[in-house]
Amino acid sequence: MAGTAAGDTPVEEPAKETEEQKKSTFGSKLRAILFYVTTLLIAIPLFVVMLVIFPFQYLFDKYRRRGLHVVNNLWANLTTALFYKIEVIGAENLPPKGTPAVYIANHQSYLDIFSLFRLWVPFKFVSKTSNFLLPIVGWSMFLTGHIPLKRMDARSQAQCLKACRTMLDNGGSVIFFPEGTRSLDQKLAPFKKGAFSIATKAKMPIVPITLVGTGKLMPSGQEGSLHSGGVKIIVHPPMMGTDPNQLMADSREVIYNTLVEYGAET
Repeated sequence: MAGTAAGDTPVEEPAKETEEQKKSTFGSKLRAILFYVTTLLIAIPLFVVMLVIFPFQYLFDKYRRRGLHVVNNLWANLTTALFYKIEVIGAENLPPKGTPAVYIANHQSYLDIFSLFRLWVPFKFVSKTSNFLLPIVGWSMFLTGHIPLKRMDARSQAQCLKACRTMLDNGGSVIFFPEGTRSLDQKLAPFKKGAFSIATKAKMPIVPITLVGTGKLMPSGQEGSLHSGGVKIIVHPPMMGTDPNQLMADSREVIYNTLVEYGAET
């Protein structure tokens, strides 16, 4: 290498981005911009619909708010259908319509919630409080009755668990990401016990769900890019138990093994 003295260890220059890689990067960023613009354009008129029907939902279906959930489903499914394919595997494992349950899923990407709406199950997400402040999207989460949580706040955690139990007692379902946050390296993190404690105390089934592909489409921390590809949602048979620790371990094992099977975990 020019400029390297005899006996010195050559220093390799960083590889330059090829023209093809530059086009791919530009395409991913453009795709992300179009995704966000599309979801906003779809959300605005649907949000008006939600404002109209909210009083009736609150009066006659206070907890489940199924009509509002249908609007959420339309918004998410119309958006995702334009940008990536979602395949649902094991839909027969979903509990019968109207049966309350605690759903859990691995968490890899901002797209996880969008994708899970493909199941058309009226569950309530547990989401960090700041998400409810987002214009249109956050406000619609509030109207639909999704459950806020302040991380690292013991009082908020207690209120969240109480809200989830109330939801289940009134025929609604909830869904948790038991890792607690999105995985930065797409590896399955340890689970937290909250969802499993609720399920055992309420004597409700846990329904494990494995998400494959969302982390590759839009990795955590790279929300400005949307790569091409598809998503698989694998619904596993419901689990019942009286020991939350065992239920947590069994659920994590099922999801981990499925990620390994699909080459998404090593």
